[in-house]
Order: sequence, then C-alpha cells, then structure tokens
Amino acid sequence: MDLATIIGLIAGAIVVVVAIFMGGSLSQFIDVPSMMIVIGGGLAATLIRFPLSGIATAFITGAKVAFTHKKVEPRTMIEEITELADVARKQGPLGLEGVEVSDKTLAKGVQYIADGYEPGFIRDSMERERDLYLERLEEGQRVFKALGDSAPAFGMIGTLVGLVQMLATMDDPSTIGPAMAIALLTTLYGALLANLVCIPVLEKLGAKAKVEDVNQTLIIDGVMQIRESKSPALIREMLIAYLPEKNRAELQDAA
Repeated sequence: MDLATIIGLIAGAIVVVVAIFMGGSLSQFIDVPSMMIVIGGGLAATLIRFPLSGIATAFITGAKVAFTHKKVEPRTMIEEITELADVARKQGPLGLEGVEVSDKTLAKGVQYIADGYEPGFIRDSMERERDLYLERLEEGQRVFKALGDSAPAFGMIGTLVGLVQMLATMDDPSTIGPAMAIALLTTLYGALLANLVCIPVLEKLGAKAKVEDVNQTLIIDGVMQIRESKSPALIREMLIAYLPEKNRAELQDAA
C-alpha cells in the first residue's frame, strides 16, 4: 500500500471541503451538468486518442502502481541475490528450486537457472519482460496526461457554455444563477481532476517507472551472474553500483 498517494488525495480533498464549508455549504458546489461536461468530455477526448483497451489497462495500471505498488529496496535485493548465488555455488543450479524468492521477476530468473536455460535466452526473456512492463507504465502515463490536459480544457468549455446560457436569458433573473454555477463549477472540477488526480498519478507513474527500470536491470544482471557461477562476493561488488553513493559503504561494511 502506497500511503503517500492515499494521504495526498485525502489531504487535498479535506483542504477543499474545509474551505467550502468555511464559506458556504457543500451543496452549492455540486452541479451534475458541470460534472458531465468535465468528466464525460475528458474521457471522450481521451478515448479518441487511445483505444478502449489501452485506456482500461492504463487506469488499472495507474491504480495498481499509485496505490498498491510494492516498493523494492535495491539493497535488500542485492542481499537476496547474493544469498541465492551462495546456494547455487554450494548446491548447484538445482539447489535453487527449493529456495523461496520474494520478487516474482527474480523468482522467474532463478527458475530459468534451475531449469538449465542458456544465458542468452535468460537475458533476452527477462529484458523483453522488463521492456514490456515499462512500456505499459509509459502508456499509463500518456493516458493520464491526456486526461489531465483535457479536464481543464473542458472546464473552460463548460464555462463558455454557462456564460452563453446566462447571456441568452438575461431577461429572466431566475436562470442567471444556474447558468453561472455551470460557468464557474466546470472550471473548478476541471482544475481539481487535473491537479489532484491525473497529474499526481502521472508523475508517480513516471517516478516508479524509473525505479522499476533500475530494479529490473539489477535483477537481470544478478541472475546472469548467478548463471555464470560467479562468486557471491564478486556479485555483491558488481551490484553495489546500483546503489546511491551514500548506501554503498553501509552494504560493504555489512558484508
């Protein structure tokens, strides 16, 4: 569970709601036509840019990564790879079959080693899976970016619609209020949807894509070193390069 995403969304919503209650009632800021213009128009514009299956996958990936994505510490991964290398060195590749592995990508690589696949096949297969996963994250970024761009634009469209309705019925004062509500609330909804949901999820997907790229490459290199029967100490020294400078000395001291 990614607490930062949940806390950020809840805190943002609370700030807006509290500000509303300090100056009026919540019912004043609820307008169904405005929501239809912003949400419906934004989704329609996004649907034009991407296929339906791509949008569905992007939303699922975005929710999974932003809210439930499990963080993998490179230092912990290096230690686990080193332990696996020690098992393979003492018991041979078949000894890896009974070892429990925490990460599914590493587990797949270990299974490849235990099954005796060639190094070229292992690297190609794992790199292909890494690249496809990163491509799905990038697709999710593009979809959320499109929705984040469309929401404020349709907020402005709703504002123009409300102004036209207001100006067209200036002789009837009872229609000015609802028309003005559409004019202003669509801009509010568009800004909230873009800046509280779409853009933050977009940025989180981008940040986690970079982290995943490093972690997946670390795992691939570690698996290849185990497959080539390198010593655990040598593997640790090679993989330490993936750590930030400040954490390298700690791992070396622990070793």
